[in-house]
Amino acid sequence: MATVQKKGFISAGIIVALFVVLYVLRQQGVISTYWGMILDLALITTTSAMGLSLIYGFAGQFSLGHAAFYGIGAYVAAFITKSFGGTTLNFAIALAAGALAAAVVAFLIGLPILRLRSDYLGIATLGFGVIVKVFFDNSDKVSKLFGGSMGMTGIPRITTFPWVFWSAVLVILIARNLVNSSHGRACISVREDEVAADIMGIDTTRFKMLAFTLGCAMAGLAGGLYAHLYAFLHPTNFQFLKSFDVLLIVVLGGLGSLTGTVVAGMGVVFLQEILRDVLGQQFLDWRGVVYALVLIVLMILRPQGLMGGWEFSLDRLLPRRTKGGKASGTA
Repeated sequence: MATVQKKGFISAGIIVALFVVLYVLRQQGVISTYWGMILDLALITTTSAMGLSLIYGFAGQFSLGHAAFYGIGAYVAAFITKSFGGTTLNFAIALAAGALAAAVVAFLIGLPILRLRSDYLGIATLGFGVIVKVFFDNSDKVSKLFGGSMGMTGIPRITTFPWVFWSAVLVILIARNLVNSSHGRACISVREDEVAADIMGIDTTRFKMLAFTLGCAMAGLAGGLYAHLYAFLHPTNFQFLKSFDVLLIVVLGGLGSLTGTVVAGMGVVFLQEILRDVLGQQFLDWRGVVYALVLIVLMILRPQGLMGGWEFSLDRLLPRRTKGGKASGTA
């Protein structure tokens, strides 16, 4: 127990130290405003990708509608702050409401579609993504605040680095604790062999629903942060093709690796901006081709992803004691 508490304190210390260093660098101008915003976007993208990692990487549910839940969280959160003001309390309520709205919708559509498997589930979620995009295009008929196909404007720009950083930390901790729990192991068993898991008495529908709902709630939270970072939403930001960007991150990092999702989520966003600075409009025109080639090469050379099933652990950093009491490093 003492060892577990020690590791917990060390982990908390590392996280706080990382936050302080990044915050000070931004305040001192070492990290420019532009790259600070890219860092915020990278953390938001990682938050969203963490949700899909639970759904696809650990529960094995092939979802192509993740951008739809990202958009639901964004629009709901933006609607609340536009209606009631952009105070800190209202912003916190808006983020919670966005995540809750995405979770409720995920639960409702999950009841029928999670009975499907593999490609059929992917097609069903893809269809849902198209439905949500069409709804956003015509959302001005529900309320003029949504803006419809012209986009939603006038959103308070209140997303800051502390909000995105601690939201990402919260999501990662929730995902890690779930994966390391009995519920997480049940989700993994469903991913490995759903029929065998069902025979062993695991309620496969329940655990698929758990991963799907929680993962979509994370996407909704990320969407709320995104809406208040750029202060503008357009339906094309959440079309079904955007779901492939998140899928790329999860596959690139390695299915079943939370560490891989974090590394790939941060890396893809920064690499995209660097390539855009170097190549300009040419990269934007050929971005889809570049992503497809990356996936093809990855599947050929390293099908398990960059990290495979590897996870970061303090055990690899801290010295351990042998039976004789002498400290030794871990490999």
